[in-house]
Amino acid sequence: MNEATTATSKSLLALSSKHRQWLEPLLLIAVLSIFFGYLGSKMGVSNMLNTLFNTAHQLLLQTVLLLMGITVLAGALGKLLTEFHVVALMEKLLSPLMRPVFNLPGRAAMAAIITFFSDNPAIIGLARDKRFSHNFKTIELLSLTNFGTAFGMGLISATFMATLKAPAGENYFHAALIGILGALIGAVVSTRLMQRLSQKVLLNHPVYVSNGDSSADIHDNHLGSVWLRALNSVLDGGKAGVEMGMAIIPGVLIISTIVMILTFGGPDTGYTGTAFEGVALLPSLAQYLAVPFRYLFGFENPELIAFPITSLGAVGAALSLVPNFIERGLVSESDIAVFTAMGMCWSGFLSTHTAMLDTLGFRKLTSKAILAHTIGGICAGISARYLYLLISSFS
Repeated sequence: MNEATTATSKSLLALSSKHRQWLEPLLLIAVLSIFFGYLGSKMGVSNMLNTLFNTAHQLLLQTVLLLMGITVLAGALGKLLTEFHVVALMEKLLSPLMRPVFNLPGRAAMAAIITFFSDNPAIIGLARDKRFSHNFKTIELLSLTNFGTAFGMGLISATFMATLKAPAGENYFHAALIGILGALIGAVVSTRLMQRLSQKVLLNHPVYVSNGDSSADIHDNHLGSVWLRALNSVLDGGKAGVEMGMAIIPGVLIISTIVMILTFGGPDTGYTGTAFEGVALLPSLAQYLAVPFRYLFGFENPELIAFPITSLGAVGAALSLVPNFIERGLVSESDIAVFTAMGMCWSGFLSTHTAMLDTLGFRKLTSKAILAHTIGGICAGISARYLYLLISSFS
């Protein structure tokens, strides 16, 4: 009986695999045909192709190189602060806040600092290192996925926003700072909600991490003269920044190009195939949610919904949208604060959460982590909006 059941199961698996071999390509062709057919019918095939290529080219020159410059400098600064134990000092100063605010051990402050200076996946190596995680419960360790992600690419996002220029010439430095506060609130919501959603599964479960070497301290401790340590730090950090800058190129060019062509409209004189033309599909759909978006985030233009949507998958791609929003006069200082908060808190978590939890061996909790972080990012945007209004009322 068991042999017959096994044989039947193998036959079904083989049949399913055979069906996928012709069903998947047909579905992909159908989706691509509908997508490009829709764009081509609106813009014309030649204009559509030219706009796609020109938009990607302009993003590469105007945005990617700027972001790469920021990642190189941020990487150098982060490595320098780590080498001379400034990060360790910040960890000690922030440790007393971890338990009452985030319900995490004091050492978790290290996770926030590391991801703030780098990106979400940095939390994986930290969580799997028993020099760091030896005193964590499993529920606390897994909530680091949400906690660390809420600070991912924080320095790069805030610096990028702060250096943008408004049409009147002023910068958005204060809006970026308010956005960081909003992201902090989103981190609290996401981390504690993840712990609450997971507590029935992992309540007080002790953790033992088998990976990592416990023979050394978690912080770098290089030998040599001060000058040599400083030089090596900035060069190594800059090199890591180049790698991060290279890593964001696919997301910016692919995701942003598609989002832009779905967000922006065409010129009044007709499509010409130049960069940043589009069919304005997302704003048309966003108009149905214009009222809640206005009250929650203060968005006056439906096109702005493209930023949080893109942030779900790649914050680097979302950042590339902002200069065009500014050029078109679509954003206010309040919007920049909301963008900073949501971009920093979400920081492309849909593209990293699954891999991060899978690496930690808890893929089954991915849906809970995603739900908690989605709510956390929304709370970050709302908080930034109303913090901006509150602070503006006193200035």
